[in-house]
Amino acid sequence: MTTRLTVVPTESSTYVVQVVFTNEDGTAVVPSAITWSLTDKLGAAVNSRTDVAVGSPASTINIVLSGLDLALSGYAGPERILTVEATYTSALGAGLPLKGAAWFVVEPLVAV
Repeated sequence: MTTRLTVVPTESSTYVVQVVFTNEDGTAVVPSAITWSLTDKLGAAVNSRTDVAVGSPASTINIVLSGLDLALSGYAGPERILTVEATYTSALGAGLPLKGAAWFVVEPLVAV
C-alpha cells in the first residue's frame, strides 16, 4: 500500500522523508540492505534516483531529497513516488523483503 505524505515539499527545495523499519511483530529492525528510488507518476526515474543504496542501514533512516529531486521541468507533473526496498532477518527466516512506497506532490513555484 502506498502512503500519502501530507507535508508538501516546495519545488527545487529540500524535503526529508523519515523511514522506520519494523518486522512482522511491529518491532524495530535493522535491515541488512536498503535501497530507494524516486519516480514520477508514470514511473520514470527522477534525477537518476534508482536503486540508491543506503550505506549504513538502521531501523530509522532519513532520505534527503533536494534540488533536482524536486524539480518539475521535464517530468510528468508534480507527483512523486518514493519507493523503499529492504531485506531483514528474523525468527521467520533470512533475506525477508520489506517494501513500501510514499506518494507526494511537489508544490510549484511561480518563478524558479
